[in-house]
Amino acid sequence: MLVEYMIVSFLLFAIGAVGVMIRRNFLIMLMSLELMLNGAGMILIVMSYYLGNVSGQVMFIFVAAVAASETAVGLAIAIMMYKRKGSIDINDFSVLKK
Repeated sequence: MLVEYMIVSFLLFAIGAVGVMIRRNFLIMLMSLELMLNGAGMILIVMSYYLGNVSGQVMFIFVAAVAASETAVGLAIAIMMYKRKGSIDINDFSVLKK
């Protein structure tokens, strides 16, 4: 039972990591980051249940808070970049350096 949950969480994390590395669309990259955070959070919850300790579940609350704030900030950046350039392609983000 434990191994199956760990495999699923590893697959979630791996799919998210591949999505971040391959895709150039900012929104797809944000969704991939969410998959990575959910995979890491699932490992925390599974290990917490397996060990009989609630500290992993408490850490998942922090992971969920980070995921929510990352989404809010990322979407705000995407909206501003779309207003400025008309695209949310990652290659257009070099404008932020100026």
